Amino acid sequence: MASEETRAVDTRTAMSPTERDTPAPVGASETTALEKGPARAWATRLVVAGIVLSAVNLRPAITSLGALLEEVRDGLGMSGSVAGLLTSVPPLCFAVFGVMAPRLARRFGPAAVVCAGMAAIFTGLLIRPYAGGTAGFLAASALALMGIAVSNVLMPVIVKRWFPDRVGSMTGLYSMVLALGTSLPAAVTVPMTHALGGNWKLGLAVWAVLAAAAVVPWIPLVREGRERSVPAARSAKAQAQAQTQTPASASTRAAEEQPPLRITRSRTAWALAVFFGLQATAAYITMGWMPQIFRDAGVSAGTAGLLLAVTMVMGVPLAFVIPRIAARLPHQGPIVLVLGVCGLAGYAGLYLAPAAGAWAWALLLGIANCAFPLALTMVGMRARSGPGVAQLSAFAQSTGYLISIPGPLLVGVLYQHSGGWGLPIALMAGLMVPQMVVGVLAGRDRTVEAEAAAR
Repeated sequence: MASEETRAVDTRTAMSPTERDTPAPVGASETTALEKGPARAWATRLVVAGIVLSAVNLRPAITSLGALLEEVRDGLGMSGSVAGLLTSVPPLCFAVFGVMAPRLARRFGPAAVVCAGMAAIFTGLLIRPYAGGTAGFLAASALALMGIAVSNVLMPVIVKRWFPDRVGSMTGLYSMVLALGTSLPAAVTVPMTHALGGNWKLGLAVWAVLAAAAVVPWIPLVREGRERSVPAARSAKAQAQAQTQTPASASTRAAEEQPPLRITRSRTAWALAVFFGLQATAAYITMGWMPQIFRDAGVSAGTAGLLLAVTMVMGVPLAFVIPRIAARLPHQGPIVLVLGVCGLAGYAGLYLAPAAGAWAWALLLGIANCAFPLALTMVGMRARSGPGVAQLSAFAQSTGYLISIPGPLLVGVLYQHSGGWGLPIALMAGLMVPQMVVGVLAGRDRTVEAEAAAR
């Protein structure tokens, strides 16, 4: 860790030409503030605060609703089928709106898009309980999920641009806070609603306050970028510097001006997208169905909820550790295999002795679910440039979330028609095998730019 922190404070002249130029591909004006002493320290603190506050806001819109879903259904007169549709809306929105993120980032800069995303989350969370009817509730939820989708995609880009030497540690911090933002609303929304007089609308709307706080750190960065962009583009000094730039800088700028790479030509991009989709499938199945598996095995409802909380909380420390380890390895395949074996062991336990070893299975599945921060880390490592990371992140997450949509629904169908959990658990275990295979492929030491250019 000491060596990593030392690298973080080294001057950029100690880096290779590629490393020096990588952080400024999309909206280069945003990184201008980081180039000199006090301004750099000030902007870095803002970016760290923005990453932390944004990460904690990427899941409350989903998990707070899950905690109060029964009250929402009763309050809005929502049918069971529409309530079931709500569980599939998040990955659908992530897939549809996430594709827009790279284009928006090229046009406005990633900081501006994340700032707008946090504002969308705030607006959606604030108005959805009071939108009036099921249609308004769904529309406001979609607005919040749109903000989450673009921020999901651009977080790895922000990390890559501002912290190119600390991708692992910063992704770990972001993933750890995201895990906290996932588990906290699930745990406190119901008691908080009771403290507010049992009003489910207030219990949901109160999470908008957290989203409002996440907007604040990005505003100075966006304003700084706007103030610097026009003068820098028009000044004679900038033109003179462009004419006398080093060959390495010139080649990097030329690469950045090229059209977006054809990401679908990269086998690594496809492997990473499928890996992301299968790990998301496992996570949504675990969050949606694991308590019911334990309850059907004779575990009390309260204990089943605690078991799910244990599974989710496991992601907090491991989400910080795993990306740091992964960033130091040339091949992340061994980590993929370890997580996959933990998942297979957890599913075997659920099948053979769900109640007797419940706590062990919850721990193992919590470890397996840490494939998510690993996938985010690989997104930052499998592309050389900021635009490449943006495209890879959008492609992997959008394609992955599309892949994840049918999983929880299929588990429900199998459970309903088979009358037990044998077939659903077999499906979960079966999906873990291809997840391990594509994860090993995605973890190879190569970049999507090189693969796309070679084909």
